[in-house]
Amino acid sequence: MSDRFTAWFPLLLLSALAALTFWLDRFVQPPAAGRAAVARHDPDYIVEGLSAVRMAPDGRIKHTLFAEKMVHYPDDDSTHLQSPKFVSYAAVPAPVTITSREALISSEGENIYFRDDVLVRRAAYTDKSELVMRTSYLHVIPDDNIARTDRAVTLTDANTVVNAVGLELNSETQVLKLLSRVKGTYHDPKKRVRRPGG
Repeated sequence: MSDRFTAWFPLLLLSALAALTFWLDRFVQPPAAGRAAVARHDPDYIVEGLSAVRMAPDGRIKHTLFAEKMVHYPDDDSTHLQSPKFVSYAAVPAPVTITSREALISSEGENIYFRDDVLVRRAAYTDKSELVMRTSYLHVIPDDNIARTDRAVTLTDANTVVNAVGLELNSETQVLKLLSRVKGTYHDPKKRVRRPGG
């Protein structure tokens, strides 16, 4: 019996080493590309201090985008931004600036979704004062110069405060549509405020 064990020992040892090698190889290999790998939402690159410019066919700056941090996810080709600042120059005399705490850019960059403390500023021009809008969410379609929301908004300029629910702004045509529950106050700067006893 001892002679049999001695004869088979090298073969048993070789089989054990082969099994251990196979197990180690399987353990260190990355998971096969399949459903589980596709379902993971891991970033493939991160950019600190993003600065991007999109040009119009005639060479003018169409819009710019800045962010403290950008994270790209390959599974859905989405891009997440921290503290983004988007500036549209479609309306040359009055650029529109949008800032928020975070934003999501769709795979082809055709949609930008701003979230949390969204602030939109249309610069003053000629006889128009600066227009400021605040909301919690804003969907921007840069190539169409459209910004819209279905949330509560507050619009303020030099003489007016307007509250509404839902809005659509075309920064190229300067047309602003308020969709529902519109309430506003207007202060006429030409009227002098009367003081008691005066």
